[in-house]
Amino acid sequence: MRTSFKYIIKNPEDYKQQLLFWAQQYDDVVWLDSNHHHDNYTDYDAVLAVDAFTSIQTDYTDAFKRLDEYQQTTKDWIFGYLTYDLKNSVEDLESHNYDGLEFPELYFFQPKKLIFIKGNEVEFRYLKMVGDEVENDFNNITNGHCEERSNLAISHNPIKIKLRIHKDDYFEKVETMLAHIHRGDIYEANFCQEFYAENSVINPLEVYNRLNQISKPPFATFFKSFDNYLMSASPERYLKKIGNKIISQPIKGTARRSEDPAEDQKLAKDLRNDPKERSENIMIVDLVRNDLSHTATKGSVKVEELCKVYSFLQVHQMISTITSIISNNTHPVEVLKTTFPMGSMTGAPKISAMKIIEDLEETKRGLYSGAVGYFSPDGDFDFNVIIRSILYNETKKYISYSVGSAITSLSNPLKEYEECLVKAKAMREVLEY
Repeated sequence: MRTSFKYIIKNPEDYKQQLLFWAQQYDDVVWLDSNHHHDNYTDYDAVLAVDAFTSIQTDYTDAFKRLDEYQQTTKDWIFGYLTYDLKNSVEDLESHNYDGLEFPELYFFQPKKLIFIKGNEVEFRYLKMVGDEVENDFNNITNGHCEERSNLAISHNPIKIKLRIHKDDYFEKVETMLAHIHRGDIYEANFCQEFYAENSVINPLEVYNRLNQISKPPFATFFKSFDNYLMSASPERYLKKIGNKIISQPIKGTARRSEDPAEDQKLAKDLRNDPKERSENIMIVDLVRNDLSHTATKGSVKVEELCKVYSFLQVHQMISTITSIISNNTHPVEVLKTTFPMGSMTGAPKISAMKIIEDLEETKRGLYSGAVGYFSPDGDFDFNVIIRSILYNETKKYISYSVGSAITSLSNPLKEYEECLVKAKAMREVLEY
């Protein structure tokens, strides 16, 4: 189905920029960049998918069934996203909170043009109908002039960021959540709040580049579908499938970084030993183990890493790795359906947590705390968790970013609020640049 050509490139970092700039001519773009973070499960340094040949767009009704049909019929690379509100497809739940973005609830497309970077090699895998465009595209990308890019310079329109939940209301809502916890309704829930700007215009590519530059996360994403944009500096993998192996890597536990090496080391150590952060992480590990068990072969769910602290440019994070094995006749979409939404963005028990979250939050989450990723032709997949991300509806001139923290019985509302501000820092800096 696809024609493949490989080329050697001199400077992969420059080439990435030229590639992204070249991609802007298309209505559908997915760019995934690992920023040189290599774990045991990294396949490519970066992937670009552009120019939809076929696509699927739907609301939550039968969303996973329709995605399963699309994935099995297409049997090709497909790229796209799942919004958090697909929870309503798998459980008896609803989403009635305010939605300023109005993105479709599920969107995937089969790209005509697919480009992979690994080391100093770039591989073009084009559908045969556009196979004769590879050489011309390679030359256009390689010779992309930096001067042209200066035309993208963002106009310094002041962007006024507002809070959907003000500080006093936030404290009140956390206290309500703590009352649920003390009553035994839930053990933990991820409570999120939105920051937004109306009547605002940004240059999405410039914003993405700045966000990526200050965060350098392993699951960076630039997504464009017509007038809807996602600029993501996500550090978190939701789910990956390699053959019959499933890998989940939830993040729970965050600490700020310090420029003083001794203090920075202490902050990482304190996070590693913090009983609240560890208990948060372990609760989500248990939830993920339970989710994976729905499709796992007997006895195959394993915790490969528990509460390991990783350091990123903006924050230290506590990450665990849970794996399972599925049988040959389990459909890839079934694994997503039985684990969605991801445990790190919901809580435990999951359904009760999602109901309480819906009651207390003020914004429909949409793509925030959903996932972006791809399926390969043989049914493997890799999806991130949409956090540390800016969302933009160009037509509505609406900009949004949300942050959250896990509320447990040990939570201090002020500390939770401060953790949200630490997580929001990079997005605010980028937009107020």
